[in-house]
Amino acid sequence: MKDAPGTWRLDTHNGTLRAPVAPDHLGTAMLEPSGAFEAGSWQNFTLTYTAGLYGIDDSGSLRICFRFASDGTNPQFDDPKAPGYTTVEASNGAVLQVRFDPKGNVRPWDRTLWIKVVKGYLTEGDAITIRFGDTAQGSPGMRLQTFCEDSFEFRVLADPIATFNFQSLPEQPAIAIVSGPPDRYVGVIPTLRRPGKPFALKLKGEDRWGNPSDKCEITLGLRAHGPIGGLPKSVTLAPGAFAATVEGLIGTGDGDGWIELLAPDGASMARTNPIRFVADAETLHFWGDLHGQSEETIGNNSARSYFAFARDRAFVDACGHQGNDFQITGDFWDHLNALTAEFDAPGEFVALPGYEWSGNTSLGGDRNVYFPTEGRTIRRSSHALIEETDDIETDCATTGALFEAFVEAGETDVVMFAHCGGRYADIRQYHDGRIEKSVEVHSSWGSFEWLLHDAFDMGYRVGVVANSDGHKGRPGASYPGAGLFGAIGGLTCYLMERLDRPTLLDCLRCRRHYGTTGGPSGRMLLDVALDLGSETDLYSVDPAIFPGAVAAHGDIARMGDIVRFGEGRGRLRFDVSAASPVERVDIFNGKTLLATQRPYSENDLGNRIRLLWEGATYRGRFRQVIWDGGLKVNGTELKDYAEIAFLNRDKSIARDGNSLSWNSVTTGNQSGVDLWLKDQMGWIDFETGPLSTGIDLSQIGYEDTVFDISGELPRFLRVNRLPDENPHITFSGEAEIAVQGITDAPIWVRVALEDGTRAWSSPIYLCPTPEKQDREK
Repeated sequence: MKDAPGTWRLDTHNGTLRAPVAPDHLGTAMLEPSGAFEAGSWQNFTLTYTAGLYGIDDSGSLRICFRFASDGTNPQFDDPKAPGYTTVEASNGAVLQVRFDPKGNVRPWDRTLWIKVVKGYLTEGDAITIRFGDTAQGSPGMRLQTFCEDSFEFRVLADPIATFNFQSLPEQPAIAIVSGPPDRYVGVIPTLRRPGKPFALKLKGEDRWGNPSDKCEITLGLRAHGPIGGLPKSVTLAPGAFAATVEGLIGTGDGDGWIELLAPDGASMARTNPIRFVADAETLHFWGDLHGQSEETIGNNSARSYFAFARDRAFVDACGHQGNDFQITGDFWDHLNALTAEFDAPGEFVALPGYEWSGNTSLGGDRNVYFPTEGRTIRRSSHALIEETDDIETDCATTGALFEAFVEAGETDVVMFAHCGGRYADIRQYHDGRIEKSVEVHSSWGSFEWLLHDAFDMGYRVGVVANSDGHKGRPGASYPGAGLFGAIGGLTCYLMERLDRPTLLDCLRCRRHYGTTGGPSGRMLLDVALDLGSETDLYSVDPAIFPGAVAAHGDIARMGDIVRFGEGRGRLRFDVSAASPVERVDIFNGKTLLATQRPYSENDLGNRIRLLWEGATYRGRFRQVIWDGGLKVNGTELKDYAEIAFLNRDKSIARDGNSLSWNSVTTGNQSGVDLWLKDQMGWIDFETGPLSTGIDLSQIGYEDTVFDISGELPRFLRVNRLPDENPHITFSGEAEIAVQGITDAPIWVRVALEDGTRAWSSPIYLCPTPEKQDREK
């Protein structure tokens, strides 16, 4: 539809104002070179803008914009030898003013090179030439974003009449960003299955940035460990394919197993996650990433490729798309519903319809919304970037209004999570247990255990999930790349009888799941059970919210159960199996740490010292803690070291004799280093921006030494001693749990693996009997 003369409208896809200037008169842009380029590679490009009929008037401007999620090198204009050096000139000698602003345009085209004519003007045919990554004076160029994109645009917007009304050129210069050669190989199998039932091994090569590579050319040997049958001796990954599948594997009996990937010379290259076979298993394990976005909102690549990546390249069992509601037009909402209906295949892959309610923090903050069926009403937080207003009456400005709208419409089958992304969910202000079932404690934005603590403080009974909240088009395998995101996107393991949409939603309502920080060791097996000693009432539905809830009866409680326990003692049992050695298991009652158990004893300790730094500055967007700095070992020899959870390839450790230096950022998550020392005689000088301290090695032992610099949120350095080698990839333990008082006792565990991977179980809620509450009152 054409605009009426003299009017303008917001074009939310292009991030511009649509105005009466005819598109053909805006000019043209040409990019050299063109074609496909490797993700994360160093390149240089020349973009030539040629003015159209209107030229560009004195004080008129160009904007060249890139998507929010891009982590490529930003343009800079001051150092010709440094990355990203960019030059700009006008063919007619007009004086230009240039600057880069990471938030200089309407989302998602935030990252903006702004070129303003400050003396003179351009006429039709005059040109402005921009050299991105100009290498003429020694710059290495500009590094491309670290993730793939079918059409990476250098989006050009013009303001030829100097009205500050920018319009998008009708044809945009673009390149393709593709994966590089394989840097590592990944194999994925289920984590819990019954013997005798077939399953598959799925494999891929990933480039150094975590992109599945279609440049693999290798035959991998396969070796089964444990009761795994039907495995061929090898599998070939061929050029052009992003993944391979080996069907027809089978468990030959109860027990744990895994598959080793071997190089052509027989050397071990990688191993899969563990799989456990249990003949009488009541539930199986299915893995999902239910939270991320595509290019139609603020992510990259299409929504169709988003679901296909989750299924075919990340190998997750369930996926949901969570676009910002204020960018989801009616047409895109219809398209998303069509996609989830198309991709949803019971028994093979679950695609959940839904969206992200993206309200301002003061109005409740970010929430995830999931529907059991397509065709539901999208109740947005606002229409901030949506032109059409025909459904604006369904908007819900606060989270409280959103809860009530669903309830009043009889849509209590909706399931919601609270999460922390750009905005954080203020569950102290708004929460409704009829609909909001879990909190997201980890994503690519960081770790947010404090959100679970908020729920405990308020007496809520919620589960724990972890997802990617990814914007790079890689749900289920969302690596941090080179941007400010300091974490790998998380995964959630759902304990279910079968894989289909109704069972998944019931699993979420009953909190029968646990979350992990994702990555190569993220698909660990975690079992948590509480032996109550005698039969009691076990609720999967919260009786405090649904008084008619029917209880089961039993003496064993599992993740998500709500238990009428009264008071007494129970015995908690946990079981972990992982691809990386287990470092510790922390057992909690709510926010209180009850015990830490490790798979080794004090007698096993060697001369390995572990230093882990962790935390965030505050709950909002700019929560990063910059731990740039280093350490020096004094009085003894540093024999070796290993990075822990340095997940961003731009953040690494360098060694100079007995000294280490690094760049490191945390956003609630953790990073660190292991030191293998000659002996325990001496000290460490630890120097970073947030914390500088001396560490007496003779005082570092089995228990943690903590240097606490917490503010609004926890920030600290934790130091302890480990065995020189830890072989424990499985670990089982138990602890006595004593319960008193008239408030809930949420019992849960947090697992830490040696490579920095973590997992959080959904709590078992021990709640007092009504008789006990009355007696105490």
